[in-house]
Amino acid sequence: MKPIPAFFKLVRWPNLVFIVLTQVLFQFCIYAPVYRNNIPVKDTFQFVLLVIASVFIAAGGNIINDYFDMNIDRINKPGKMIIGKYINRRWALVWHMGLSLLGILLTAIAVNPFSRWYLVVANVICVVLLWFYSVRFKKDTLIGNVVVSLLTAWTIMIIFLSKFSFSDAFHNTRPEQLKLFRFAVLYSGFAFIISLIREAIKDIEDIAGDQKYGCKTMPIVWGINATKVYVAVWLMLLICLLIVVQVYILQLGWWIDVVYCLVFIILPALYLFRKLIAAGTPKEYHFLSTLTKAIMLTGILSMALFYFHL
Repeated sequence: MKPIPAFFKLVRWPNLVFIVLTQVLFQFCIYAPVYRNNIPVKDTFQFVLLVIASVFIAAGGNIINDYFDMNIDRINKPGKMIIGKYINRRWALVWHMGLSLLGILLTAIAVNPFSRWYLVVANVICVVLLWFYSVRFKKDTLIGNVVVSLLTAWTIMIIFLSKFSFSDAFHNTRPEQLKLFRFAVLYSGFAFIISLIREAIKDIEDIAGDQKYGCKTMPIVWGINATKVYVAVWLMLLICLLIVVQVYILQLGWWIDVVYCLVFIILPALYLFRKLIAAGTPKEYHFLSTLTKAIMLTGILSMALFYFHL
């Protein structure tokens, strides 16, 4: 494999495209219709920089994750190793540090570091969390899964918080801000829960390599059956919440949105629940992990439907 394709595989470019897609949809299908004529002149410039910053930080996190996972990946994913095979370990560290620092710098340029300093600090925390996740958290019970899920939800929340004014919220909250807040909570909450589900399924899939190197993931500490129950509970909670949201949307007469959610999100989630119970091989768990990612994609794509209603 040549260096450039190897690098794109290392940073997991499909995941980076997913981040860009999520933020673009939130920007143009949720934020833009909600605010309409009240969008600041420099908003697009700020948004582009924040998207690039998110991609750089995520790419740096993927690199450092593979860097510390070399021994485990020799067992779980021997055919997918990049570091040490196509890219030198030292260069991997250089790329991690460079992309992470660029991500933080672009965040500071995008937002006013004096009025929205918390966004810069938050992205610094993201870089630190990604490092400690790779070194320690992913080997511990539940902590690593929560960290990944929070970082997934953050890709939406950072765009929302770059628009949200806390000074206005404390005095007189505008209807636009309240509406945008609801959508941010809805989609970041969805991203958080579906990520918790996928990470637990991936832990079951990777149990062989994790056991050999002393990891204490849920399937190892709790057992596979208990982890399945954990996934099933979160899955049922997600389905119930989605049904509640659809009941609310029905009152607005948005039938297409309800049909989309039922066919492309709720029914696949129910199918995932059914297949989870019978799953027993790494191949089956890999299919469940892929299906979960597909549900996440269809959930995020549903933002496009709101463009025609807001």
